Amino acid sequence: MQENNKGINIVPQILTNDSKDFIVTARKLQQLGYNEINLNLGCPAGTVVSKNRDSGFLAKREELDIFLDEIFKINDMKISIKTRIGKDSPEEFYELIKMYNKYPMEELIIHPRTQKDFYGNKPNLDVFKDALSLSSNLICYNGDIFTVSDYNKLIKTFPQVKRIMIGRGILANPGLINEIKNNTTIDKQVLKEFHDEILNKYIELYNEDRNALFRMKELWRYMIYIFSNNKKYAKKIKKAQKLNCYNSAILSLFREQEIIKGRFVFT
Repeated sequence: MQENNKGINIVPQILTNDSKDFIVTARKLQQLGYNEINLNLGCPAGTVVSKNRDSGFLAKREELDIFLDEIFKINDMKISIKTRIGKDSPEEFYELIKMYNKYPMEELIIHPRTQKDFYGNKPNLDVFKDALSLSSNLICYNGDIFTVSDYNKLIKTFPQVKRIMIGRGILANPGLINEIKNNTTIDKQVLKEFHDEILNKYIELYNEDRNALFRMKELWRYMIYIFSNNKKYAKKIKKAQKLNCYNSAILSLFREQEIIKGRFVFT
């Protein structure tokens, strides 16, 4: 709800390959006070790709073009798109960008990997460079910004890029944006307070521990990597079925390990 997002520009994201569903959902979100919608064509997960949704939709260019033609008939809301550069091959992007250029989107967020890459290989910066010159829409970069160094390297390589979307990096290190803007690293006490606030809000929202623990474990799939020697703690967190066992594992992690300075590695 908009009243929960004061001072924050929230853009709801829709995952679908059905234009009618997109339009109906967009209108409902508009009634809630949102004036921009993002279409996700970037998720590589097999469960959605197998249904020709998200990055799986990229392989169905004719159907995608018809879909975009329908949703861009909405003329009183902004629409942005998050995309990969293709399903199987980077070469697919050069046909995709011709199609994207037909539509006046708020921005085109590009994750320069294919669906087949998943999160392996490195972002294809050659294709991204081409996108900057070929696109008639504003480009936003997304992909593998995990540290201040990653951010600085990108803007040095592409000084014309004014928008960057951070995904896994901000989930792993909630202090990353502050590091980029103010050169101040997050400390364990602040991170622990952040963690506790999220946990307490989940418990309040669900009114029971099980769903709250499930949500926190989702967060720890990413955040665990900024801690040193994290493997045994990750196992304890994953195995925890009761709140007291979970809290014990978290307290041990914060007490016994340090936040890694610099680049960490997702495994």
